[in-house]
Amino acid sequence: MDALTEITPTVWQLAFPVGHVYLVALPDDGYAAVDTGLPGSAPAVLDALARLGGRPDQLRQIVLTHYHVDHMGSAADLVAATGARVLAGALEAPYIRGSVPEPVPELSPTERSLHEGIMADFATAGMPPLRPVEVDAELHDGDTLDGWPEPVRVLHVPGHTPGGIALHLPGSRLLFPGDIMGTSPDGTRVVLGPINVAREEAIASFRRLATLDAVDTVCVPHGVPLRTGTRAVLAAATPETDWL
Repeated sequence: MDALTEITPTVWQLAFPVGHVYLVALPDDGYAAVDTGLPGSAPAVLDALARLGGRPDQLRQIVLTHYHVDHMGSAADLVAATGARVLAGALEAPYIRGSVPEPVPELSPTERSLHEGIMADFATAGMPPLRPVEVDAELHDGDTLDGWPEPVRVLHVPGHTPGGIALHLPGSRLLFPGDIMGTSPDGTRVVLGPINVAREEAIASFRRLATLDAVDTVCVPHGVPLRTGTRAVLAAATPETDWL
């Protein structure tokens, strides 16, 4: 059984070896998911929902931070099982729908080795093929999500992918950064997410998120959530030198 950890009274992390999923309780007795894990992860997501007391039809929204396989991988299966609406950045939507091919990332030698190892692991594990999914709502910088327990600000954070988004919940002082940010295994460092299509844009997006007001918790998709000493950890980050 995959680990389900309460982050706040309305946010839980479902931890996977690659690409965590976050579940959010909505005021209408529904739930939202931020990302969906690799293909084949839908049963685990639905099991986590059941552990929270939710039925499949209570998953109302799936917010995809970007199109990578470890984030949108189970979206199509979850939509089929729940009827949830899919929300994603407007520039990301064509890749999620499968109407255009993904851009090729710019890889440093360190990133190339990492990427090759990840893809080899996926192949060894027999990961199911990625299925595209319809995007029901295209999001833009400055949009606010409807139906959440508090205002949720959408931030366009390009660089890792062309149309990636982050979600900022100022009331809870919580941030979903997508793959712009990750943490070290012990959670003491925050680093630039690797495997970017435009490194300098990704660094600029990182700096934008790192200087946001009202952030005490960073719900990263890779690593452990940043929950203590957050301001100091963000201030000490050096994304310009990560993954070189």
